[in-house]
Amino acid sequence: MNTSPDMRRTLLLVDDESTNLQVLRHTLQADYRLLFAKDGPTALTLVAQDRPDLILLDIMMPGMSGYEVCTALKRDDATRPIPIIFVTALNESADEQKGLELGAVDYIAKPFSPPIVQARVRTHLSLVQATEVRETRLQIIRCLGAAAEYRDNETGLHIVRMSHYAWRLAREIGYSDEAADELLHAAPMHDVGKIGIPDGVLLKPGKLDTAEWAIMRQHPIIGARIIGDHPSGLLRLAASIALHHHEKWDGSGYPHGLAGLAIPQPARIVALVDVFDALTSIRPYKPAWPVDEAMDYIRQQSGRHFEPALVEAFERCLPDILIFKERWADEPSELTEQVGT
Repeated sequence: MNTSPDMRRTLLLVDDESTNLQVLRHTLQADYRLLFAKDGPTALTLVAQDRPDLILLDIMMPGMSGYEVCTALKRDDATRPIPIIFVTALNESADEQKGLELGAVDYIAKPFSPPIVQARVRTHLSLVQATEVRETRLQIIRCLGAAAEYRDNETGLHIVRMSHYAWRLAREIGYSDEAADELLHAAPMHDVGKIGIPDGVLLKPGKLDTAEWAIMRQHPIIGARIIGDHPSGLLRLAASIALHHHEKWDGSGYPHGLAGLAIPQPARIVALVDVFDALTSIRPYKPAWPVDEAMDYIRQQSGRHFEPALVEAFERCLPDILIFKERWADEPSELTEQVGT
């Protein structure tokens, strides 16, 4: 007897007519695990008990219509992402428009062609899988970024704040929504190379000597190696930021002494917002600076550490930056642990 778990994707088929369910069963049972419901309330119960990957939903059902089922599912954050395909005898364009406006991803009119149903289901499950892969990749990036911060006696909220600062600054200078979002997701990896720095250097309470500082300066190179060389735009961006975020506008930074526009712009953005958050946050070795003092320092470093145009743009969007700062403020318990009081 085969006792291995069924790893197939799960579909919920909802129709008040048994004949329609049988046709769908014969169409889909070879490739998917199937659940069946003949009314709306049963469908909602099955969704809550055994979260399906996709729902094929009739519209005209007694008691609770498919439109009402779709509305209930889209109202709940937990079930909103489940794709819904309406399969219905209602074939007017207004019916299709209403279904799509309620949040369905597709609309198939009865009588349907089994190959078309199979193709539509495959397409939408592929989109779900692509979304899952992207979300998993983003979670891994965030976890690695947080791991680097915790090794450096910083809180995970530092990477949340600075990545949102980077997003806002990027939008201020003209980045598209998509490009700014890519920066938001790549920025948390900027210091991942600190994972490769020995504790005796990374956690040393006093000033680093020349040899130790040389080791510390390797963390951008280590970070780029950890992320690796990828064709993916997101990971390629993360590697570039990790490698270049300690370069300075005047060429006095590291690891390669790049200057001006030779430094990739995303790294120039991250360099500025990373310093701002470090200055305005409590660290084991210092109290948080007031925002005014931190901005004075940022202005003093314009043309030296930071690109002047970015400093000006950062000042313009400072009100939004401060909203982000408040939203993701460190917990008092974390701050107490850091300063050892």
